[in-house]
Amino acid sequence: MTHTFSRRALLTAVASLAATSLAPIVVRAQDAATGKVTLAGWSKPISEITNLLVEPDKGFFKAQGIELVYLPGSGGGDAIRNILSGQADVAFTDPGSFFMALDKGEKLRAIYDIYPQNVFNVVSLKSASIARPEDLKGKRIGVYSLSSGTRQNLLVMLHQAGLTETDVEIVVTGVLNFAPLLQGQVDATAATDTGLLVGQRRGLGEVNVMQVRDHFNVSSDLFVVRESVYQQKQALLRAFLKAYRDSAAWMIAEPEEAATLATKRAIDGTDRAINLEVIRLRNEAAMASSGADGAKRALGTFDLPLLQKAADAYRDLGLIQQSIDVASVVDNRLLPES
Repeated sequence: MTHTFSRRALLTAVASLAATSLAPIVVRAQDAATGKVTLAGWSKPISEITNLLVEPDKGFFKAQGIELVYLPGSGGGDAIRNILSGQADVAFTDPGSFFMALDKGEKLRAIYDIYPQNVFNVVSLKSASIARPEDLKGKRIGVYSLSSGTRQNLLVMLHQAGLTETDVEIVVTGVLNFAPLLQGQVDATAATDTGLLVGQRRGLGEVNVMQVRDHFNVSSDLFVVRESVYQQKQALLRAFLKAYRDSAAWMIAEPEEAATLATKRAIDGTDRAINLEVIRLRNEAAMASSGADGAKRALGTFDLPLLQKAADAYRDLGLIQQSIDVASVVDNRLLPES
């Protein structure tokens, strides 16, 4: 009896010890997939990112155990700086800002292709007679900020005409930058498709539009994280990307509802009709195929060969000095399976 009791006591003690040892591991695994994620944006909370702004209404991130915090910015470079400083976990940024940070030796990784299509342009009044990139020489050109995708893509367009930044005068005008154009403070302004749409609906008038994608059609925006965050928080990032994809799919499926909610969530969302047009443009960009073969890909999926061409082009343009092996800094493995 004594022998049997001792053996049972030993087994009970071992089981208890095992349970105690395993408990923290289970808790850590759960914690890794839930928690707060601060997203550093390139912009203020505007209507084109309505799928993020409606979190209080729709709870896409809450459903995945994520507390979403949106940190506004003034350009893709701003978003990168906010993750490098530790103020944010994920950057909503443009490829140019991503490449430039990598060129400076920063350890970063892109994990989601937000808009697999170039949405940037350069706009001028018809009276300015600016119809080709060559016509920009000697002109004053507005950009959202010096760290924005508008500036990076303007530089790409200038290069197509054999021009550099020194051949023009760049003027920081802010995101809603068509007033300076109308007031004659700039001769042309670098913008996005949604920015142009809003300007036209608010009386911009007849303009010439040069689309950057006609010269350089690469993704407009990516989600980027520090390499250390990528290595340490993969479960959390998977949950974040699942929530984001769900929110993007909702906005694609329900643009009317999104336009209505934007009236109370977006700082520029007072006009529901304009919200709807902006949202539809962004939905098109999110769904665009980035593949040279025209094949459609799941939301968020990178076209690595095309992104490599973009990185090579930035080096050829002199915008970065180092060659970038895109496959080593871009990863689709955290994307949700469905």
